[in-house]
Amino acid sequence: MKVTFYQPVHPILKKYIEGYYFVEKDDRDEPVRYLTFPDNYFIVSACQNVALIQDKGWVEIRRSLEENLVIDFVSRCSVPTEIFYHQSINEITVYFKPLGMYHFFEADGSEAMREHIHVSDFKEISNTALNEPNRKKQIEILEEYWLSKFQQKDLTLAYAILTDFETELGIEEIAAKNNITRQYLNKISKRYLGKPASEFRKIQRFRKVLISNKKVRNLTELSYENLFYDQSHLIKDFKEFTKISPRKFFENVDIEQNNIWLFI
Repeated sequence: MKVTFYQPVHPILKKYIEGYYFVEKDDRDEPVRYLTFPDNYFIVSACQNVALIQDKGWVEIRRSLEENLVIDFVSRCSVPTEIFYHQSINEITVYFKPLGMYHFFEADGSEAMREHIHVSDFKEISNTALNEPNRKKQIEILEEYWLSKFQQKDLTLAYAILTDFETELGIEEIAAKNNITRQYLNKISKRYLGKPASEFRKIQRFRKVLISNKKVRNLTELSYENLFYDQSHLIKDFKEFTKISPRKFFENVDIEQNNIWLFI
């Protein structure tokens, strides 16, 4: 199974979409099993001719005996998840940056997003792209589609909160800064970011460590650079999100890749 990642070409799309993963059949056609880790993206994928089984922390994909196109949407990835492909398949997956997806669908909140995706024409355009053999044209098909759907939404408060989540401010301080209660801040976070404020920040902090470790190799430095209380705090979160210690994680996962996966 071959996996390739591409960043958006159009400057508008770069602002809202992290990138596209293309999974395609190869001659080896061997089973693939890996762990993927919590992130704060909204993820939508289209898989051709598959049967899919999902549970918390587990996704199993095998070829279907019937032709189909399965659309899957993930708005809350908060635990390490084992992905098991029995055979190679054809798939397109789009990773949207936090709040990005609302500029392409009419949904007003993460709970409504799934329904809006399934009643949209995303399924038809995905099928067109998957049946196109040329990669450049596939990306052109996707980008033309997203640009045709793009709307500038007024998400001022949600974006202000998202920006504050990147700072050292506590939840109470962020609420006060935006003239709202802590309860309302949490409501906005769950509604638009798919998870409570504390969970979103915890995952964001974990992801920033992965980026920081490309430059810093000392766990103590990583801890303080990324707003952990201390090294023990970092280790605790890492074990929760990856099932292994930070040292073992960095020894076994290539963080230079866009797809930060642990193959098992």
